[in-house]
Amino acid sequence: MKYCKIKAAFFYCLLFILFSCSPDRNKETRTVFRYNEAAGITSLDPAFAKDQANIWGCNQIFNSLVQLDSQLNIIPCLAKSWTVSDNGKIYRFILRENVVFHQTDFFQFPTERKMTASDVVYSFNRIVDKNVASPGAWIFNMVQTDRDGKYCFFAVNDTIVEIELKEKFPPFLGLLCMQYCSIVPREVVEKYGKDFRKYPIGTGPFQLKTWKEGIKMALVKNPDYFEFDNQHKPLPYLDAVSISFIIDKQSVFMEFVKGNLDFMSGLDASYKDELLTNDGRLNPAYEKRIRMTSMPYLNTEYLGFLMDETQTNADRNPLLKKEIRQAINYGFDRKKMLRFLRSNIGVAGVNGIIPYGLHPFDSALIHGYDYNPEKARELLTKAGYPNGKNLPPIKLSISDSYMDIIQYIAHELEQIGIKIEIVNMQPAILRQFIAKSQITFFRGSWIADYPDAENYLSLFYSKNFSPNGPNYTHYYNPAFDKLYEQSQSTNNDSLRFSLYQQMDNLIMEDAPVVILYYDRVLRFTQKDIEGLENNAMNLLTLKKVRKK
Repeated sequence: MKYCKIKAAFFYCLLFILFSCSPDRNKETRTVFRYNEAAGITSLDPAFAKDQANIWGCNQIFNSLVQLDSQLNIIPCLAKSWTVSDNGKIYRFILRENVVFHQTDFFQFPTERKMTASDVVYSFNRIVDKNVASPGAWIFNMVQTDRDGKYCFFAVNDTIVEIELKEKFPPFLGLLCMQYCSIVPREVVEKYGKDFRKYPIGTGPFQLKTWKEGIKMALVKNPDYFEFDNQHKPLPYLDAVSISFIIDKQSVFMEFVKGNLDFMSGLDASYKDELLTNDGRLNPAYEKRIRMTSMPYLNTEYLGFLMDETQTNADRNPLLKKEIRQAINYGFDRKKMLRFLRSNIGVAGVNGIIPYGLHPFDSALIHGYDYNPEKARELLTKAGYPNGKNLPPIKLSISDSYMDIIQYIAHELEQIGIKIEIVNMQPAILRQFIAKSQITFFRGSWIADYPDAENYLSLFYSKNFSPNGPNYTHYYNPAFDKLYEQSQSTNNDSLRFSLYQQMDNLIMEDAPVVILYYDRVLRFTQKDIEGLENNAMNLLTLKKVRKK
């Protein structure tokens, strides 16, 4: 213990020296925005933009018909306007006529290649193509199909696109803001096939220059980008974006402190106590050089159970018993966990899957699990394992960045007789195993794809089973499905929100997940960075960022 204290003291002294001696950043003239992606980017193909690392990368390179502003309002992007039919089923989009695809070192169009309605139709059909196997195919489940099974995406002419839905679905415009809906050129996708992931061509503010996988990625300014600021100055302002892939979070913090990174998102145990005070404020020692912004985050952190008996051995998997899952939910103190391990950053997950800050979250109406070790012991006895007797160790698969939280939960659960065996995996590998239903108990998180609670509830709809959808637990409840489908067919907000709450309570009763906490967006930037807007979905948008 004494050695650990000396080591920690040395580390923070070194930070002070490095920070004090870092060069004056205001003298820099480069306009390269530098950030690190510890989880790694696995694909720049928007058809596979299913996690934050890939989403952030794709968001710089591609555009969709519509986009979200910093207040999560839906605003024009590739479509300059749109209308919705009276019955809520027909969406008509009028496209911009001045949008062109990137010209890059690895692919040159013979002449300027304009984006047209046929590109939109091709891009959307590609997402639902079973041969592509995009994890985003589920977002078009509500689109009508004809007798031949073709989806009703129509290019009326070069500048008008129509989409027909089976039934009215109020969140549909929000779905179209997702990176899955990015517009891509057919000829480039057909040329590269699966390698389009590393040779992306889009219409976005930046285009790919180089990518050494696992080492560094460089994006450069798109000189033909179509958007302008309020003073009619062309976007983006930055000349380039540099992305590193350092896995060790403490090393990332050191690079940020030295001024070698412009931006850092989130919080890690390795530097939490150095960067923040006990009540979650920025350490005064860094206030002159670092800017911190924080707001509620549409992100629910959870542990998930694989509920599919066809994918697990029912006789040997105690997690298929609801009482065991409920006992785990009751068996640890979430509020204490947040207080000591996250400096109270976030809200304890004692309610449902819908996060704090997103309507219709209501702590009085959505009933989750608070700390109740006695209730947990009762449930273990009911399941046939009094005080955990004869209960085999339960394997929980996680990535390194959540080790402190999982170790805390494992210690708490051991006090009531549940032994947790922690399996540490690389983030990318863990995601692949979860998507393929090869892990029975895993740590997960869900960052909203669009600002509607339906997004969270879609994780439990039976038609969204992974790998073709986001139902990673393979949860199935006919009553839930009925409520979910009913909520999709109403424009009455009050009724829809009531249905959302009923669904959330069903999920909590069946316990396919353990809600840990509802997160907050924490962003740290160097003081010479301006215009980086924060938002409740933590989407990284760099087109309006300036660097002094």
